[in-house]
Amino acid sequence: MRRKGVRGAGTPLHRRIPQASLRPDGEQALAYGIDSIAVGAALLSAFLHAAWNAAVKTSSDPQSAMAAQVVGSGLISLPLLMLVPLPSSTSLPWLCGAASLNLVVLIALLRGYAHGGGFGFVYPLARATSPLLVLLLASLLQGEAVGVAGIAGIALVSFGIALFALSEGRRQPKALAYALLAGAASAAYAVCDANGARHSSSVLGYGLTASIVNACVFGTLHIVRHPVPLRQAVRSHLGVATLGTSAALLSYVLILWVYTRAPIAIGAALRDTSVVFAALIAAGLGEGLSPRRAGAIALAAAGACLIRFA
Repeated sequence: MRRKGVRGAGTPLHRRIPQASLRPDGEQALAYGIDSIAVGAALLSAFLHAAWNAAVKTSSDPQSAMAAQVVGSGLISLPLLMLVPLPSSTSLPWLCGAASLNLVVLIALLRGYAHGGGFGFVYPLARATSPLLVLLLASLLQGEAVGVAGIAGIALVSFGIALFALSEGRRQPKALAYALLAGAASAAYAVCDANGARHSSSVLGYGLTASIVNACVFGTLHIVRHPVPLRQAVRSHLGVATLGTSAALLSYVLILWVYTRAPIAIGAALRDTSVVFAALIAAGLGEGLSPRRAGAIALAAAGACLIRFA
């Protein structure tokens, strides 16, 4: 049986995994298996995500660097979009939902930082919350099944990521609330993106279009909230706007492709190991690796192994 409502199942960037389960309404849902290629793609996506975030974080003006990266992704996507099919009309509502939720995530993170949470507390906590909520949403809304071992693996990944936040030792109530809001919005964002990719005739076309939309939204937000002109932000961070943009765009398209081959919760959990890769990159840059962080990395790695062999 073919998934109802999913087009392009025969294209290289859009293939359903062979196992499937039936929802109560008769529509097919992805089962809980995931192959090695999809796992590798998800982990590569996580590494690339961590790499460009590290470049943004270490810049002299992270907010301007982030604007340069997001807007750069949109600029690169424009000519590439002419070479691939446009997203299917059925995927557009999901794309709009994803863009809106992505803006909520951004604002929640920024508010969390502003209330004293700090990047090391707010961001990991948001990422730790997201996979568990994706698991719930995908089960209730999509009828996607994840086995016991897969659920345990997702929980281990989330708990390992949460340890990074606990190691910061910050307990600002408002920052905590905004971190949880960012996690909830991230979960809904992942579900929207996964459905958008699955309902599009081209995963790459969907990803490029979403990057253009996100560039417009984030660029507008930067113009309104930041004193540095957008053009100057891009010029001042050409490295992030080129190499960082390439890494971010590839990371995004890879995880969209994974969503077409595996349950959303599994893909989201593996993608959120980007926090682990970020810690390893930081350690390689001389920040050190505390015992708690090493334990967090071990837990997340164990979770990823459970997910693969579930």
